[in-house]
Amino acid sequence: MSLELVPIGTILSVLTNQVLKTAQAATDVLIEKESFKVLSKHLFNIEPVLKELQLQTLNDSQAARRTLEFLEEDVKKANNLVEKYKNRSRFYLLFNCRHIVKEVQEVTRDIGRSLAALSIANTELLTGISDQVNRLQNEMQRVEFEASQSKIKIVDKLNQGINDAILDQGFANDMLEEIAMAVGVPVEPSEISKELENLRKEKEETANRKERAEAFFLEQVIELLSRADAARDFEKVKEQYAQRVQVIERYDTSREYITPLKTFFCPINRTVMVDPVSLCTDTTCERAAIKAWFDRGGRIDPVTGDLLEDFTLRPNLGLRQSIEEWREINYCLKIRSSKEKLLSGEDLSVEEALSQMQDLIRENSINKDWIAIGGLTGIIVSILGSSHNKDVKRNILITLKDVVEGHPRNKEKVVESQGLDHVIPCLGRDSSISKAAVELLYELLQDKSGWNVSICRKLSQTGSAILFLATLLKGPVRESAEKAEKILMKLCDEDEENISRAARADWYKPLIDRIIQGSESSSRISMVRTLVNMELVDQNIMLLGKEGVIPPLLEMVSGNVESQDASLSALVKLSGCHENKELIAADGGVTIIVDLIVSTHTRSTIIARCCEVLEKLTSDDGIKFLVDENGNQLEIEQIIKKLLAFLQSANSSNIVLRPALRALLGICKSGAMFIKTAVLTANGVSLILPLLDGSDPEIREIAINLLSLFTQHEPEGVVEYLFKPRRLEALVGYLENGDKADVQMAAAGLLANLPKSEVSLTMKLIEVEGLNALISILRSGTMEAKENALTALFRFTEHTNLDSQRKVVELGAYPLLVKFLRVGSVTAKARAAALIGNLSTSSPKLAVVSKPARCSCFRSSCVPLCSAHGGICSVITTFCLLEAGALPLLVNLLHDEINATAYEAIQTLSTLVREESPHRGARVLHNADAINPILDILNWGQGSLKEEALLLLEKVFTVREMVENYGSVARLRLVDITGRINNEDGHFRRKAARVLALLDRYSGFDTSSLATGLHG
Repeated sequence: MSLELVPIGTILSVLTNQVLKTAQAATDVLIEKESFKVLSKHLFNIEPVLKELQLQTLNDSQAARRTLEFLEEDVKKANNLVEKYKNRSRFYLLFNCRHIVKEVQEVTRDIGRSLAALSIANTELLTGISDQVNRLQNEMQRVEFEASQSKIKIVDKLNQGINDAILDQGFANDMLEEIAMAVGVPVEPSEISKELENLRKEKEETANRKERAEAFFLEQVIELLSRADAARDFEKVKEQYAQRVQVIERYDTSREYITPLKTFFCPINRTVMVDPVSLCTDTTCERAAIKAWFDRGGRIDPVTGDLLEDFTLRPNLGLRQSIEEWREINYCLKIRSSKEKLLSGEDLSVEEALSQMQDLIRENSINKDWIAIGGLTGIIVSILGSSHNKDVKRNILITLKDVVEGHPRNKEKVVESQGLDHVIPCLGRDSSISKAAVELLYELLQDKSGWNVSICRKLSQTGSAILFLATLLKGPVRESAEKAEKILMKLCDEDEENISRAARADWYKPLIDRIIQGSESSSRISMVRTLVNMELVDQNIMLLGKEGVIPPLLEMVSGNVESQDASLSALVKLSGCHENKELIAADGGVTIIVDLIVSTHTRSTIIARCCEVLEKLTSDDGIKFLVDENGNQLEIEQIIKKLLAFLQSANSSNIVLRPALRALLGICKSGAMFIKTAVLTANGVSLILPLLDGSDPEIREIAINLLSLFTQHEPEGVVEYLFKPRRLEALVGYLENGDKADVQMAAAGLLANLPKSEVSLTMKLIEVEGLNALISILRSGTMEAKENALTALFRFTEHTNLDSQRKVVELGAYPLLVKFLRVGSVTAKARAAALIGNLSTSSPKLAVVSKPARCSCFRSSCVPLCSAHGGICSVITTFCLLEAGALPLLVNLLHDEINATAYEAIQTLSTLVREESPHRGARVLHNADAINPILDILNWGQGSLKEEALLLLEKVFTVREMVENYGSVARLRLVDITGRINNEDGHFRRKAARVLALLDRYSGFDTSSLATGLHG
């Protein structure tokens, strides 16, 4: 029907529908979507214009009909263009992207021009939307489209490769992958086969349209892309391999190579051709070689010498196919030979086979398939698991990587052959093997989209994989460590359990990252629980803190109960490290923990965790880290009171009491002022004593430690407590428990702090073998326990209680005390010297003074008399320090020039010089070379030590003989010392004057003026 007979309203309606249809269809084109999207948008914008014309009753004029006809024709062109490209091969559309974009641009501009004409013809009717129409037609007439630069780059690269006759496998693989990714086709053989088949149809249609140039181009593209690995149909590959195997069956099994025919060689470069092309003279050469010939100016046939009239190169497809068949037959011969060598079991033959396999893969990637089809992959995987030859293992790993690289099917084959089970142990071998193993493993885990999730999960199920990979991170080969880390990170992303496994293998990065960055509370808590359940050495504890795990843990403390419990448990684990204590304090963690402890709303389990953290913070460091984020000291007294308050609460369970008491112990060890706070302000002794009657052994042990500190300031009430049934025996039990050194030391310290005046306690301790336990500590306890035990022995060596002194000696304490003079700590030496002095005080009254012999002939049979005590002495009977061999050791203490030990040594030596018979003791000291070191003390000793030295010298210089021997030296020392004495130290001056007076009495030296000065 002629348009003149169709009502103009109908034309408008049909045109409107056509515009909408074309606009919708344009959105479905798969290539150059942006260009078609713009076209679609403009078409949709034309619809309101046409609708407006319908509403305004368009005049049925010749001009109006003509403008509508032009617009309809242009819209039809657009629709035809859309239909033309809507269902075409995606590869084809990519190759023609430039042309398609130009077509879209032209049709859009044509529609814009027709729209402008329509607007001019209907100006009055379109008054209401004139601005909109003008803007639309202007945009459409000026539109400019460009093909995607990335697609143009791919097309140019493809054209260049075809022009340069690049037909190698690598180029084909790269081009196919780039093209497929550009058009959204998966790089899978099935999908690629469909696209290539569609491209073949495009080529046939192009040939039918007599478009020879384009048909030839498509043929070249199809030939190139068909060489790519992903373009191969596996069934065809198997069929092709089977055909070649049938051919080689007629050759002897020892045959590995068939020589090429002469026609296979290029006459120019004398090598077997890859891309043979024929000249107009029918001479065939390698394409690259003849092109180079032409480039060098060659204008004749390189074989016949004839002048070439035509320089066109024609592919010699028949010869190329023959050469390819020859190559493939040789491939199969080598595969058969390699298989026999692998099965021989000889390392040398196996290595030859592996080398052959690597060469085959380098020559043509189809051999990856044929090697697998021939069964070689499974064989070398098996050899990998059984061989002990390092070189064989390494070469198998390298070969397997070549076999599986970029080949999903072969990867699955290796995994199905238990390849992972054999590859993973190789990660723990020497660096060359582990490097090859991790590279193979990394390749196995890759696919076109990134990571092969299926194989990753299988690897996760192999228990030792994480451990070996984590070990590689610390290895010497950087490349291996980088690959191992990438694999580990992926495994950890796939399964949280792998994060725990990695952490147990001492690789904490994923664990730390999840704790720091974790958003899901359940996942974060799970990671923290993993940290809590791990066995960590100090180095790793410090590393976790350094890597930033503490701030998120403190953040979690403000969460729900589960979050609090997990984070506090982790902080308990981490706060044993000095560096982490600093971090916790600097981040305000101590304030948070203390606030939870003092809060009345905190659950007991959380309080217990807080107290555990507090205990760790105070252990070894006291109150150093009990500060806020600004470093200001917290109110320690309030913390002490709160910790002790738990003892008064009936609701406090042992899970709270244990850490609370340990924290209190840590604080109190910081200094006497905190012990006083606990004892005097909070009645600590009365609160701690009942704990000794509790059923929890750990609480009892902590209580002993606290009482050891508290009784230094307030022992009241403890003696009465110990006299209650079975309590003293319990204390002795702690003394006897050498397995708990700290408890043993504390028990001895507790006894050392109790009043020595309590004789009944002393005797009761002897009765329940407490003395035995103390002496046993002197033999085998720690030095700290020995020091406390020595102090506790003072109550048994009081000179007023000979029975207890005798018991001490009978139990073998004396030799131990003497030994301490030689090898003990300074404190132990001082206390041992003092204890020997206590015993020595009783020696004079215990010594048996013999009567004068009646006849000189009996003297030889008399028992020797003690030079100090003038009687018969022994260690057991008189506690004589000379008999015990203590004298030279005491003198040595004077030579050591240590005030603490010298002070006690002087006092003990003084027990030898008695006022009623000073000559004996003085001579003993003289014979032991003790006088000069005593005089030396006047030079280096402190005030109290000098006073003791003067007291002893005062007794010694009552003996004229001693004055004669040492008077001149002593006088110089005394005059010099007293001359430097502070005028206010009158007590010391008077003692020095008395000694000088003794020297003057026997020497005749006039010291009256000096004496006057000293007393003045």
